[in-house]
Amino acid sequence: MSNMKTLFGLSGEGYRNFKRAVLAVVLSNLSLFLPFVVIIRTIITLLDPLMTGAEVPDRGRLVLLLALGAAAAALYFFAYRSEYRKTYTTAYRESEKIRLEVAERIRRLPLSFFNNKDLSELTTNMMADCTNVEHVMSHVTPTLFGAIITDVFVCVLLALYDWRMALAVFAALPVSLGLVLGSRKLQAVFGMRHIQAKLAVSDQIQEYLEGIKVVKAFGLSGEKSKALKQALRNMMKEAIKFEGLTGIFIIVASMILQVGMGLVVLTGTALLTGGSLGVISFLTFILISAKIYSPLIVIFTLLPEFFYFLISAQRMMKVRQEPVMTGDENAAVEHYNIELRHVSFAYHEGSEVIKNIDLSIPQGSVTALVGPSGSGKSTLSRLIARFWDVREGEIRIGGKNIAGIDPEKLMSWMSFVFQDVVLFNDTVKNNIRIGKEGAADEEVCAAAKTARCDEFIRELPEGYDTVIGENGSTLSGGERQRISIARALLKDAPIVLLDEATASLDPENETLIQAAISELVKNRTVIVIAHRLRTVLGADKIAVLDQGRLVEEGTGEELLAKEGLFSRLYRIQQESLGWSAGKREA
Repeated sequence: MSNMKTLFGLSGEGYRNFKRAVLAVVLSNLSLFLPFVVIIRTIITLLDPLMTGAEVPDRGRLVLLLALGAAAAALYFFAYRSEYRKTYTTAYRESEKIRLEVAERIRRLPLSFFNNKDLSELTTNMMADCTNVEHVMSHVTPTLFGAIITDVFVCVLLALYDWRMALAVFAALPVSLGLVLGSRKLQAVFGMRHIQAKLAVSDQIQEYLEGIKVVKAFGLSGEKSKALKQALRNMMKEAIKFEGLTGIFIIVASMILQVGMGLVVLTGTALLTGGSLGVISFLTFILISAKIYSPLIVIFTLLPEFFYFLISAQRMMKVRQEPVMTGDENAAVEHYNIELRHVSFAYHEGSEVIKNIDLSIPQGSVTALVGPSGSGKSTLSRLIARFWDVREGEIRIGGKNIAGIDPEKLMSWMSFVFQDVVLFNDTVKNNIRIGKEGAADEEVCAAAKTARCDEFIRELPEGYDTVIGENGSTLSGGERQRISIARALLKDAPIVLLDEATASLDPENETLIQAAISELVKNRTVIVIAHRLRTVLGADKIAVLDQGRLVEEGTGEELLAKEGLFSRLYRIQQESLGWSAGKREA
């Protein structure tokens, strides 16, 4: 039981309630034995006149036995009530805490963790695994431990009463229990295969739903669902194998255990005819043994289930033990100059995407990162935000190495506007308020006006209180982008990172967003990633990347005059624009 706190991640109060729940189960189980004791003592009392010659049974003793029966019923009621409250209340509260803890842990993990995990597995960790842990805490563990403690206690009492009959009652237990425990490894193998099959189904469902537009557009409904059907069929097969295997072991173990009943009758009859066992004692063991096998069979049934759910608990524990990014939570800087010193980085060992870069980004300046696709622009910006830690070199903000700054503190200095905007299925107001928790409505509206989105927001059915659907599905791309800029404006951070904020937008929206960005970047340290080179010609500095290396840096005029990579890319883009314009005229 001492391992349950660590295994299930229970809080101190949760662990105490877990132990109370087990105690309540023990009391509930023992209270069910009391009626048998009362029945036996009642039979003895009724038979007393035949043995002692009395005319009538002892009425006082009968009244006492009746009171004991009522007390047993009351004990069972209160024990069962306590068991329910402690067991289920604890399970649901701890389940909520575990889900929040896992979500918080995932939020603080470095992005390198997500390179090795897909979304469906993490969703399974937070939902299916946590549900399994909730189930095992509420329906399995207290009952299992309670049954074990109850049977041990009763076994000791029976042994004190008559060790020979107690030995007969439990003679078959080691064999049947050994069969269940001995099959644990085999059950673990099939249990893991079942879980892997469920994960595969989760992957296929997510892929199918995410790609449903492509599936419908190209008429792939039948073909594309083959993988999903196969995954579902495989999960069904693995479930049948796992359930069938565990069922066989449980049934065989239960049959072996029931042999004990026959041993009790044979042993009791032999002792009774030999004169070393009384009729009442024989009757007592017959009644008790008929009752005691029920908790034992419960144990055999719950043990495989407990072993299966241990897999989910161990998966949850593995996520909770993943090391988070740490640092000084009270770090402070006097300025926001950004310096990269000999920075190298690789997502995977042996394939560097950033190679020995030195770059200085002065406070209050606009620095553009440009280069061909795959040159490392976005990676470099995310290293500055410490989404990953660099492999070599260091990045400094205000003279301090960001590897020693707590990510939460570092994020408080930065605002982000990405090409792929993420909005939540909530009101417009709350989506903007993400930039500053607890911001007043007036602050939200002021940020929206500055971001050029107040006008279209007020035209929505409920204005700022309109729920915009999953990821802002009811808004256009330009509207979603302007809301993300309003969010960044509300945060009012001294460093701003813009990653292709105007890509793939029509001219009207691009003009509005450029105006909003102009307000956002005033008096801030700005890092811009752009493919449209004409949009960054006015930057204070342009850093040109190629295959992870910094190959050029300077102003737009300086780089165009160099006739290097920037000049070549700029010329290609201009020629492409000229070709498109000529084609439209034709």
